[in-house]
Amino acid sequence: MEHKQGNIKLVVLGLLLGILMSAMDNTIVATAMGTIVSELKGLEHFIWVTSAYMIAVLAGMPIFGKLSDMYGRKRFYMIGLILFLTGSALCGMANSIVQLASFRAIQGIGGGALLPIAFTIIYDIFPPEKRGKMTGLFGAVFGLSSVFGPFFGAYITEFIGWRWVFYINLPFGLISLYLITRNYHEMLKPKQQKIDWLGIITLLGAIIPLMFALELGGKMYDWDSLVIVTLLGLFLICLILFIFAEKKASDPIIPFYLFKRRLFASTQVIGLIYGGIFVTITVYIPIFVQGVYGASPTTAGHILTPMMLASVVGSQFAGQFASKISFRNLMSISIVFFITGVSLLGTIDTNTPKSILTLYIILSGIGVGFSFSLLGLTSMHKTEISERGAANASMSFFRSLGMTLGITIFGSFQTKTFSGLIEEKLPDFDNKSNDPSVLFSPEMREVIPTDQLEKIVAALADSISDIYKFGAFAIIIAAVAVSFMGTDKLETTSKIKEKN
Repeated sequence: MEHKQGNIKLVVLGLLLGILMSAMDNTIVATAMGTIVSELKGLEHFIWVTSAYMIAVLAGMPIFGKLSDMYGRKRFYMIGLILFLTGSALCGMANSIVQLASFRAIQGIGGGALLPIAFTIIYDIFPPEKRGKMTGLFGAVFGLSSVFGPFFGAYITEFIGWRWVFYINLPFGLISLYLITRNYHEMLKPKQQKIDWLGIITLLGAIIPLMFALELGGKMYDWDSLVIVTLLGLFLICLILFIFAEKKASDPIIPFYLFKRRLFASTQVIGLIYGGIFVTITVYIPIFVQGVYGASPTTAGHILTPMMLASVVGSQFAGQFASKISFRNLMSISIVFFITGVSLLGTIDTNTPKSILTLYIILSGIGVGFSFSLLGLTSMHKTEISERGAANASMSFFRSLGMTLGITIFGSFQTKTFSGLIEEKLPDFDNKSNDPSVLFSPEMREVIPTDQLEKIVAALADSISDIYKFGAFAIIIAAVAVSFMGTDKLETTSKIKEKN
């Protein structure tokens, strides 16, 4: 796959806009859901709004990644962008929750193409010595987008209207589409491959029931209910069929031989775990600040700003030094910061000053920031140009899956722990106290007796800190994966020529 020299800066700008939209979308919509449900009604169906998007994104990533290897990056980036914008426009016009969920699926299919293909294009168009710097930039934008979403979502919903949470994508997306169309010139030398239809069908058959089980379990249905058990059973059956299909396919949708490379396999494990821990920080630290400190939603959201800035520092540092320091050593630095920050978050309680909490999330932010730039580089390191799309899409898939698993597993753990502590400390208190949202309303806090309020706040603080105690153990698994990464570093053009 070769590329004509267009205006690279405009190509980069177009890709950054695409990443900005796709990374921000789920968090920006989440903050508007309360308002959306109150207007469109259908509370019993609102969970599908998030589920439909996430299922479509996860299913689309490996499929679009492989297709971009077969037929070109530009074509499928543009298809993904058009689908994303079409879905966004339709979401803004939705008149019911069912319609909104259906349109979010369209949006999600497009979103599944944008992120992995954008990173792959950057790897394609820049020489080796610039890839670290550029992936550092793109990784920083990804991290900032993921955390900035709630700010924009809350502001747009309050001052403009929830429909603009979706319409806001249109101008940015159209600019991205124009810039890529005019400035990214790809000359594809097609590699004859067969579309792995069996792999696609069994992959979808595995992802869809898994995502439904994760979204519905512990909410609409008990984890041991027939519905959830059946969904998980379907997931396992289709997963086994998918593995058999990929082993026999001549051109598999996810090339399993890539996992024989220690660097690639380690990257997938690290992405899965980092994604799971990162999302719990972005979700539960604002809840801690609002529920424990009694802060406003705006103040709670602002607590993440230092982490965002720290993640930018980590991403840029890792990208800049990827050609000088081995991937393993850089990720080891990341592990030290990340496990230190998360372990310290496991000690927070009602007496933890906000300044100390900020320090803890800064350490965590630096650590996770390394992964935003490095994991894309390590997933595509020494891969053929015809494999890069699938390789990078695999990493994006595992990180997104980790985020979904993280919010589900740790969320269920936090809810169960909080309820248990309430029953232990306040056995005769109103059952509504099992919902920590009573702590988010100044009016509700005022009517709860002081001694009871203190116990509820302490229960919330302890249930959140326990998340990070277990999160630190998960990072140890990531540290083991890092130890298997080997001594490779990002190769520059001169080093590649020396080898040849």
